[in-house]
Amino acid sequence: MDKFKTILWDFDGVIMDSMPVRDKGFEIVLKDYPNEQVSLLMEYHRNNGGLSRYHKFRYFFEQIRKQSITELEIQTLAEEFSKVMLENLLDSKLLIIDSLNFIVGNHHKFNMHIVSGSDQKELRYICKTLGLSEYFISIHGSPTPKKELVRQLIEVNKYSKKELILIGDSINDLEAANVNEISFTGYNNEDLKKMTSNYIDSFINCQF
Repeated sequence: MDKFKTILWDFDGVIMDSMPVRDKGFEIVLKDYPNEQVSLLMEYHRNNGGLSRYHKFRYFFEQIRKQSITELEIQTLAEEFSKVMLENLLDSKLLIIDSLNFIVGNHHKFNMHIVSGSDQKELRYICKTLGLSEYFISIHGSPTPKKELVRQLIEVNKYSKKELILIGDSINDLEAANVNEISFTGYNNEDLKKMTSNYIDSFINCQF
């Protein structure tokens, strides 16, 4: 593992235990819709943690409700969702100490970036407020899809793919790594052990 020079971090479920808050966000924003339809979205949401809220709202209307929705309507829903997030995620108690300690102790050793399905503006505000920004060269999020964010980072920084690894907790993270032909390791989701030979149970004594 000592071959890696650059680490791309997912955020939700890897650096912050934010998924319960995001679950609640969808339930609040979609409170006027049938519970059984929202439940179907929640199942999709939990199985696709790396996808953006923009994608998930579109999925809810087009695939679950079989109803068209405009970009403006999606943006309005996303803004309502973001308001809920900023009311609940600015809490350092939600940070995952295991991964955070590794980041703090090793950010000078590696090129570190965040690539997340969370809204980019919101994510950068959370990281700045909680004092995380200083550990990362850059922080990126939706609406740009994660696989594209990874591609852009590699291209702009001229990173060697052989020296780059993505750490994530969802199948979407694994797919983003595979599409860009970089290494991947799973974390905080044991289902990923069935899909990849690389998995981190804990960052304590983890050697990169």
